[in-house]
Amino acid sequence: MGIQNRLIEYHDGSVVLEGLLAWDDSVSGPRPGVLVSHAWGGRSDYEDSKANKLAELGYAAFSLDLYGKGVRGDSPETNAALMQPFLDNRALLQERLLLALATLRDQGEVDASDVAAIGFCFGGLCVLDIARTGEDLAGVVSFHGLLGPPGNTGGNRIKAKILVLHGWDDPMATPDAVIALSEELTSMGADWQLHAYGNTVHAFTNPAANDRDAGTVYDAAADQRSWIAMQNFLQEMFGR
Repeated sequence: MGIQNRLIEYHDGSVVLEGLLAWDDSVSGPRPGVLVSHAWGGRSDYEDSKANKLAELGYAAFSLDLYGKGVRGDSPETNAALMQPFLDNRALLQERLLLALATLRDQGEVDASDVAAIGFCFGGLCVLDIARTGEDLAGVVSFHGLLGPPGNTGGNRIKAKILVLHGWDDPMATPDAVIALSEELTSMGADWQLHAYGNTVHAFTNPAANDRDAGTVYDAAADQRSWIAMQNFLQEMFGR
């Protein structure tokens, strides 16, 4: 039948969350799982489409929800209001991310011992935070992610391999922030790599991004190159 989707409710205390699982039912048995972490506006068709593309590659992908079932931003102001509490409380963010990862691992289509995570913009910061907690997963991929450290993971040892896909002219993650991240990841013992795309700013994988004043502009070449880099990274870990 091909690519299938299933909405999954899960809970953080009284907060009801809803993610989407995508998988190819022509693939038999459990397969590696990939968590997909959303940008600042909440889970959307954009992240769900990435989950479906991962399913086409033979993975089971879970598009997570950090904000709550049906809770979405519809403007820069509302997006920022939804994201900021998690930036202010990175321990809460990490708790909710690890809950989503556990939910992915619980699905019958997923080999719970083989999981990775990818994320976009705010979601890029999120998957880096998963790695920073010392969680035992194969790897994480940050697409044009925010890079600032959480402040509560010093002394941890990173087990996940890390791939950072970055627009070099991103105003939200400057070269100084990139260097600081490299020093942080090295100090935590990470196996990390960085692909930086010249003349490229924030949100380069999102075709709807077209705000030069804000530094968010789609770049077709960087979009394609970064997706290929991600595929190579996942294939290195999972053999597919």
